Amino acid sequence: MSKTRLTRRATLLGAAVGLAAPSVLLAQDNAPLSSSVKRNASSFTTRDWNDYFDSLGTGRIVCDINSRAVHHWNASGVYSLYPSSVPMTDELTRRGYTEIVRKKVGPTWTPTESMKKRDPSLPDFMDAGPGNPLGTHAMYLAWPAYLIHGTHDTRKIGRRSSSGCIGLYNEHIAELFAKTEVGTKVLVL
Repeated sequence: MSKTRLTRRATLLGAAVGLAAPSVLLAQDNAPLSSSVKRNASSFTTRDWNDYFDSLGTGRIVCDINSRAVHHWNASGVYSLYPSSVPMTDELTRRGYTEIVRKKVGPTWTPTESMKKRDPSLPDFMDAGPGNPLGTHAMYLAWPAYLIHGTHDTRKIGRRSSSGCIGLYNEHIAELFAKTEVGTKVLVL
């Protein structure tokens, strides 16, 4: 069996193909690479709402911690999929069924006591704006201190980087915010 040297071009081509068809990566000679390559895009798959909810009601959201994705269905069943950031550790992750109880454009931020304990340099309060870790929009869950929100730090998306919340690109949270009603059922799994 001959060894194929990967070039930057082949890697980029493979990544582009991998995003379109996650199970296929190509080497320099366009031969498929081993399927043992691990990356987040390979688990970024669509889901069916019927697997989690009895009905759509006004819409439903599934936050998938493992694939770092937010799945949304509106009342008509139109499906949207967004990449997300997820909690840094399993201890910070709350799983189960909840719902959206409040929405806010331009959210303010107050770090929790445990956040302040981990990082005493955090401010006691932060107004809405570019430095605010909640981004441009926030949807509050029935669980205290848990939100689906935007982020100004786009490096966080696709990573374990939050203190418990689900983060989206600001453009994506604005889109999801506009089509999500208070009372929408949410599953974090």
